[in-house]
Amino acid sequence: MAYVQGFVVAVPAANKEAYAKMAADFAPVFKEFGATRVVEAWGDDVPDGKVTDFKGSVKAKPDEVVVFSWHEYASKEAATAAYGKMMNDPRMKEMGASMPFDGKRMIYGGFNTLLEM
Repeated sequence: MAYVQGFVVAVPAANKEAYAKMAADFAPVFKEFGATRVVEAWGDDVPDGKVTDFKGSVKAKPDEVVVFSWHEYASKEAATAAYGKMMNDPRMKEMGASMPFDGKRMIYGGFNTLLEM
């Protein structure tokens, strides 16, 4: 089953188009490096929690929207190899220089697939 890298960020609502462009620019590079699927999801129904929630996880401000995204790879090894390629690719450095969100508040992690239907 696939290995998944997940990401949650808070993006200023005013930066939606810039974020969509950034995602569209990055996606082919991720695929080139081995991602089998790249998904970017703009928050639509992200409720406030009583203990914790997506907004709190990234310290979203009132004018920000939570974005949830994931990249799928054939294996953890493929994801690790892709990460190494990304860190050494000048395109990634150039594109990453002007992010339309605060990258310091991004949360991410790698996950082994438990169930896939």
